[in-house]
Amino acid sequence: MNDEKQQTAQHFLNLIKSSRRGKFKIYIGMSAGVGKTFRMLQEAHAMLRSGVNVKIGYVETHDRSETHALLAGLPLVPRREVFYKGKKLEELDLNALLILRPEWVIVDELAHTNVPGSKNEKRWQDVVELLEAGINVISAVNIQHIESINEDVRLITGIEVKERVPDSLLQMADEVVNIDLTADELITRLKEGKIYDKSKVETALRNFFQAEKILQLRELALREVASQVERKVETEVIRPQQLRPERFLACISISHETARKIIRKTARLANYYHSQWYVLYVQVPRESTDKIPLDLQRHLINNFQLATEMGAEVIQISSPNVPEAIMLVAAEKEVTTICIGKPHLNLWQIILSTGLFNQLLKGLSRNDVDLVILS
Repeated sequence: MNDEKQQTAQHFLNLIKSSRRGKFKIYIGMSAGVGKTFRMLQEAHAMLRSGVNVKIGYVETHDRSETHALLAGLPLVPRREVFYKGKKLEELDLNALLILRPEWVIVDELAHTNVPGSKNEKRWQDVVELLEAGINVISAVNIQHIESINEDVRLITGIEVKERVPDSLLQMADEVVNIDLTADELITRLKEGKIYDKSKVETALRNFFQAEKILQLRELALREVASQVERKVETEVIRPQQLRPERFLACISISHETARKIIRKTARLANYYHSQWYVLYVQVPRESTDKIPLDLQRHLINNFQLATEMGAEVIQISSPNVPEAIMLVAAEKEVTTICIGKPHLNLWQIILSTGLFNQLLKGLSRNDVDLVILS
């Protein structure tokens, strides 16, 4: 009974907190050219006709005539001009929007990196500031810019996308909408010159805009939106409390690329189950700061930052006994699933070499904790 009362109280507090923050709507697409910006501008026109105070904070039309035509009649907030390396660049004018305080603002290119010297490094951070000021925001992002999907996108397209947004940003959204096209429709738009200049069409068709790649990206986009809808139901609909909520523990070693993969895959699992998760690094004596190169220390810090941005709680402890440290943290945090790298990884070798692997498995089994080996 007390648990149900606490759940109801927390639900009420969440409603109060969310009511003070601006509403957030995100359009997601499988690639450029599906019509995210077009849809946002259509929505802005509909708001304007209804008497809503809406401003265009930043929109990138990419010289697409149909999209550019929709800017006519909409109230544009002048962009902030910045000179960087001898070039005049334009950015979202965050301060102007905070002063104007429109009811709604349209902010395109959510994953954009701001010019050095800007108040925030990323545009999504500008959006968070607008939301915290009570301003409602409509924005857009392509599926390849979502942090935890980065590795999947690289495998599909062969391209590592540098500009990314944390998954926690999507979890802030009140509404996530997928702008969907079939692969044939998207390729037709490309050939008609509605996405890129016609001089770039053939190159695009040979690379990113291949039907099989588009289909896989489309699946990622559909799954992401479905997951966000499910998360919204889980967080906003009061249900009988589960006896044991899922909690994930990602165990990483000092290996840079391997650790990033484990973090991203565990983040996807945690997001799917809408659960709390942790990243654990056990520092063995031979990995003390005075014994490992500075570049490895820097990579480790970057991985901690990545995990934090994706919503994890990072735990670093020093111990000569890795399995014992894992079990202690799992028990303390009431972890239900431990995620670890595949057998050839350093962390796995450490576990096997200690002779305590059986002890680890017995401890996990005794506490009903699952062990997931990530490829």
